[in-house]
Amino acid sequence: MTKIKFLSLLLIIVVLLSFPIYSNLSNLPKTWTLKEFQNQELKWRNCYGNFECSTLLAPVNYDKNTGDVFHLKVIRYNATDQRHKLGALVVNPGGPGASAFDYAYNAENIVSAAIREKYDIVGFDQRGVGQSDPIRCLTDKETDEMLAGPMIADTPENQRKMVENAKSFASKCKKAAGEKLTHLSTLESAKDMEILRLALDEPKLNYLGKSYGTYLGTLYASLYPSKVGKIILDGAIDPSISIQEQNLTQARGFDLALAQFLAKSKIQQNSILKLLSNASTNPIKTETDRSLTDSLVITGIASGLYGDATGWPRLKKAISEAISGNGTKLLELSDGYSGRTKDGKYFSNENDAATLISCLDWPSRKTVEEMRSTSELFRSTAPIFGPYLIYSQLDCNYLSPSKNANPFNFNPISTYPILIISVTRDPATPYEWGLALSKKFPGSFFLTLDSDGHTGQGRGFSCIDREVDSFLINRNRYSSKVCNSK
Repeated sequence: MTKIKFLSLLLIIVVLLSFPIYSNLSNLPKTWTLKEFQNQELKWRNCYGNFECSTLLAPVNYDKNTGDVFHLKVIRYNATDQRHKLGALVVNPGGPGASAFDYAYNAENIVSAAIREKYDIVGFDQRGVGQSDPIRCLTDKETDEMLAGPMIADTPENQRKMVENAKSFASKCKKAAGEKLTHLSTLESAKDMEILRLALDEPKLNYLGKSYGTYLGTLYASLYPSKVGKIILDGAIDPSISIQEQNLTQARGFDLALAQFLAKSKIQQNSILKLLSNASTNPIKTETDRSLTDSLVITGIASGLYGDATGWPRLKKAISEAISGNGTKLLELSDGYSGRTKDGKYFSNENDAATLISCLDWPSRKTVEEMRSTSELFRSTAPIFGPYLIYSQLDCNYLSPSKNANPFNFNPISTYPILIISVTRDPATPYEWGLALSKKFPGSFFLTLDSDGHTGQGRGFSCIDREVDSFLINRNRYSSKVCNSK
């Protein structure tokens, strides 16, 4: 589920924050037992107005105590009614690699006033992500080159370049991360979340996870079913299908979303195919010093498909201008997806972290020839996006997979009722993934949003938001239902 290859299922929230590393961590003992990690006390400090910030310590290696730790940055928005609050709500926007710290900083925008009244909103950057000892493999310039580089091994030169880039990326990541490289998995982040629950002194974990964040929530519930409070999984991922099935399903999801967009915009599919073909051989000029390659074209299109209300109008104009020879607006959409600012900086390490986490969660060792053998399947399944996902796991060939990757069979999990939300025409987390996940939680409630775009909660759909508020705040029984976008 790598972001660069459209497999990070993210909700993009861009907030740049500076957060100090507090000196009180310097007096830590060289080694802590797991019990000491579980019994640590968070030292909260006021930050950013109605927020408190702290640092949570987590062992790098849960299986072997090496003494190395991750410093996980945590932020808390205090409930407006502290006397009657129901607890803390831990939030995650997706990714993998997106900043939950920044997401919680947007508490007033991501959840309703009713939820903020009853819950502290808590976000923490996962290990190796954002402000939590981030692993940064590439420089900004190197990231530019990687994102603009070929994604389809359709010529010997493109294949050579793709393999060269993958090897170089892996080598630089190993140098940057050291021993931490194999300890960035979602499984380990789920264990970190249990340490956070204990540090927050919460009897149960209340959680709102979007997109990739649903996978983090699923793993947590699998590990700690007795500690599950009220959990909402929005834009759900099916955790038990293979990486190839994930790629195929997601490629089809983006193609279906694109078809909806094209029908409404009155743009022909052949125009998109021609645009991609032309950009692959003759990158489109922009009003910057960068040209628009086909890889940047497909990323820009994907970015515009995440939200039909705001993304589609921008995408229509961007495609029209790109067809006319000006790729500036489509490049802006691509940069927004990748987290690139106008001055050429990447505001986080999300692009690097997305690949590292994905390769640990879903290890792959297929050769280029084995990947190429699936070309017809991908192209027939999704003519536009399919070709760009055939080689999406190439980087993983040169990164060491975790021995703990995806260890569960994900048999039905008996735990507290969980609310699962899926959008019928979600491009990034297809509807069938939500249906499949609901079967893993027999006691769950399934909320369908009949609409376009990615995820349901917080996008202005009153039916969805009302059900989420009721689930978190009220104590009455719930039932599965369908919400329309109107």
